[in-house]
Amino acid sequence: MPLPRSAPRKMLHQRDITLRGYEREDGLFDIDGHITDVKTYSLGTKERPGFAAGEPVHDMWLRLTISPDMEIRDVITNMDSTPYNYCLGAAPNMQRLVGLRIGKGFMKEMSARLGGAEGCTHLRELLQPLCTVAFQTINRGAPKVRAEGAAPDARMNNSCYSYSDGSPVMAETLKAMAPG
Repeated sequence: MPLPRSAPRKMLHQRDITLRGYEREDGLFDIDGHITDVKTYSLGTKERPGFAAGEPVHDMWLRLTISPDMEIRDVITNMDSTPYNYCLGAAPNMQRLVGLRIGKGFMKEMSARLGGAEGCTHLRELLQPLCTVAFQTINRGAPKVRAEGAAPDARMNNSCYSYSDGSPVMAETLKAMAPG
């Protein structure tokens, strides 16, 4: 169900994010993210004075190639549009993610490697949803009982409201894990 109708308004900014997960023939997985920011009015910077209304101010791509155990094996970026040419210098720093495993503590370690002036805000913003898509993509090969509607993996404990300690979802998980 969509949000309720709001007061009369005028759109000024639109951000679109597209995320896709792919299984590769070599046994690895590609998780692709694309982010665009578009204004409904013209603007510019000293370096790039002519962003017309509807033209992307940000148009960026990020691909994580990951192993089945969630280790980042490769990172590819493309920055088709940025407000400053200097922004392009942040893209190579994304290679600092290679070797990092997606899982508990990932966002903290990612911030240590790419936080602040070390990285691009927009590419960093793609990382959390890319990680979620990585789990959704790779877990498609989880044990057969998952496909039959069994409880989620215990590693999900306290990862969200439904998987919190004491929730009926986690109670079912723990019951399913109990011996015999």
